[in-house]
Amino acid sequence: MLRKKICMLGAFAVGKTSLVARFVRAHSTGALTDKYHTTVGVKIDTKIVDTGDQSVSLAIWDMAGEDDFQKARISNLTGAGGYLLVADGTRSKTLDTARSINERVVQSFGALPFVLVLNKTDLTEDWEIEETAIRQLIDRGWRVIRSSARSGAGVEEAFTLLTQLMLR
Repeated sequence: MLRKKICMLGAFAVGKTSLVARFVRAHSTGALTDKYHTTVGVKIDTKIVDTGDQSVSLAIWDMAGEDDFQKARISNLTGAGGYLLVADGTRSKTLDTARSINERVVQSFGALPFVLVLNKTDLTEDWEIEETAIRQLIDRGWRVIRSSARSGAGVEEAFTLLTQLMLR
């Protein structure tokens, strides 16, 4: 079985931990809570993903949110096969943070496979990220998935797409 390390990157409170919880414990009750818990350092979960051709054991590194992705944190990406770059659709500034983090990753590690996850689609009435900004990223070749950790929409799809990209 193949083993791949992936990292969850993004600003504070974009839903990285909730996305991991939804993905890893998709069928358990109580996987999510309304209480916000800040991730301190790194929390690692694992899950086996079946891509159809093969099974892949994912080590999911849920890294603390950063509004300014520090060099010390970027070292946690060493050995990663890819990453999910998470932004909160209700806070447009988190997309700017995601762009900045992506630039630092590329500068340090080259072009690793990644997927931009626009989280919190369950809060569409509060959505701030403009469609034009999303379209510009897609036109640049970014893969974008809209998700909701609360409802589960797009969560499995984001992890599966990243896994497929890492296997190419």
